[in-house]
Amino acid sequence: MSVFDMIGPIMIGPSSSHTAGAARLGQLARSILGGQPVRARILLHGSFAETGAGHGTDLALVAGLLGLGPDDERIVDAFQLADAAGLQYNFERVDLGRVHPNTVRFVLEAGDRRVMVTGSSVGGGRVLVTAIDQFPVELSGEYDALVVSYLDQPGVISKISSLLAMDNVNIAQMRVSRAEKGARALMILEVDQPVADEVQRIIGRLPVIDALVAIPRVIGQKGGETE
Repeated sequence: MSVFDMIGPIMIGPSSSHTAGAARLGQLARSILGGQPVRARILLHGSFAETGAGHGTDLALVAGLLGLGPDDERIVDAFQLADAAGLQYNFERVDLGRVHPNTVRFVLEAGDRRVMVTGSSVGGGRVLVTAIDQFPVELSGEYDALVVSYLDQPGVISKISSLLAMDNVNIAQMRVSRAEKGARALMILEVDQPVADEVQRIIGRLPVIDALVAIPRVIGQKGGETE
């Protein structure tokens, strides 16, 4: 356990779960979309819905979508900043079933891009993205990551892994989900260092790949802030 695990994250208060975690979830959702959204439906579940406004959760979620981190003093002005940036947003209270009480679902749009991201703030500023569109995932934000959407075929995982190995990129964790055999699949690769742009381009040009997004880590690997 590091000192950051004991004292908590550097953040704008009042709550690591409701404020710092919320900002990081917004940051991750923005990265998964591939940039700042133009429209955002923000669906709040459980404690996020019941007590979030009092803890600044709503401000932090919007701040994250604007790319602001949990220690950014501008979080308190997130709504005004969103209006100035042309981000249209609305909040809804929902029941997402048997999930963590600090859970949010984003439905984000920008141009022809649209993505649904579900994630939870699990304590101490730590977060976990649990779904992207219809695919279950586990994305912590503690590592740099690649999100790869592709046509499910034999050899795709091996090919991508080989390309990363050739560039000395070590895979920390991998999860693959698919709708059904031979249909669209989603691969989450958490890696120990950022993947070079050229390697990303090579992977993205593979015939079966229909989308690739690089996700920078939002939490230091030992519990600290983004470096």
